[in-house]
Amino acid sequence: MPAVSQTRETRFSYDEAFSRNLGWVTQAEQLRLKQARICIAGLGGVGGIYLLTLARLGIGAFTIADFDHFALANFNRQAGATMSSLDQPKTDVMLALARDINPELDIRVFDQGLNAANLESFVEGADVYLDGLDFFALEIRRHLFALCHRKGVPATTVAPLGMGAALLNFVPGGMSFDEYFQLEGESEDEQALRFLVGLSPAMQQMTYLVDPSRVDLEQKRGPSTVIAVQLCSAIAATQVLKLVLGRGDVVAAPRGLHFDAFRNRLRRTWRPGGNRNLLQRLLLGVVKRRLRLKDAGDRIGR
Repeated sequence: MPAVSQTRETRFSYDEAFSRNLGWVTQAEQLRLKQARICIAGLGGVGGIYLLTLARLGIGAFTIADFDHFALANFNRQAGATMSSLDQPKTDVMLALARDINPELDIRVFDQGLNAANLESFVEGADVYLDGLDFFALEIRRHLFALCHRKGVPATTVAPLGMGAALLNFVPGGMSFDEYFQLEGESEDEQALRFLVGLSPAMQQMTYLVDPSRVDLEQKRGPSTVIAVQLCSAIAATQVLKLVLGRGDVVAAPRGLHFDAFRNRLRRTWRPGGNRNLLQRLLLGVVKRRLRLKDAGDRIGR
């Protein structure tokens, strides 16, 4: 009789699947990656591709959160957005894709999203937190970064901006998210603007923004590209590798990096005081005028 074909699970071998990583990492380091847990909030633009990229790096455990479903407006950039996944929960789709890469993954799922009541459970056991939340989800983002800061969990955000990516790491003992961005007490529009300027002190993307009217803070909508999302994934995965393995230079806030593929340029940024920095205060005014914002406050220096 012919041999019964093996299932995907019985055919899978972690060591063989990720053997091509060896050389850039040692066998002991690959085992450490297998044992690491990465928390990713949001599985849309950057969050979904973070999950798949890190699954291919051999990360063995994840905690993921998202309450949304895939829609047509996601097709230009989101890894899980296809006709076959239309209207399906992002957590279901991305979980299936990740387990198709590594069926042995340990994944905890928060399919109703995050709130004040479940943040502690979400970050439990985290080695690194990766920010994949919607740009405008500022309140829950602040709470999450603050919790990571208190617990000593490194937290990384890589912003997809135009056709580039801007990196900020918030590491234990270093500057906190709130200290850097200075969002407390501000209006929603002002917080969004401060977040944008803080993420991107170099503002390289603004030189080729051809239609500023597409940036609409009031409607919580802005332009995006898959180019930026893919760049973010490579940068974020590298930060995870360095943070988990404890080797390599980690650029931490108030220092950052911004690579723009359209401009062929890497900029290193340093803003002591974060958004309180004089250069940031001046930049805020420039960006307000560029985006023709009438209602955003001007209290960045208080």
